[in-house]
Amino acid sequence: MTKIARERRVHPRLEHKLPFNVAVNGYDFSTTTRNISCVGAYCHLDKYIPPFTKISVKLSLPANERAGKDTIVECRGVVVRSEDEQNGGFNIAIFFNQVRPEERKKITAYISRFLS
Repeated sequence: MTKIARERRVHPRLEHKLPFNVAVNGYDFSTTTRNISCVGAYCHLDKYIPPFTKISVKLSLPANERAGKDTIVECRGVVVRSEDEQNGGFNIAIFFNQVRPEERKKITAYISRFLS
């Protein structure tokens, strides 16, 4: 009998490349997300950032047809995973541990546009 894998995540994750800035220890890095949810993001960086490092995040959510400008989301997070990328750099998983409810709603609204 075949078992169907069940999604363990409570919050849906969207595979999208979005402009994403990470600030840590006086350094700023610009990248794009590989995926995003209202509680975290996954991205690629050229610099290693160890797990448990506290960071600041700035995310740009593209406008929809009705809204005229992109939405900026700012919050704080913590790196929960850093993995060596085979082609160089590091894949970083970030948990948004300090995000205001209105910022979380912006991310959720953006993700909802793409889910059926």
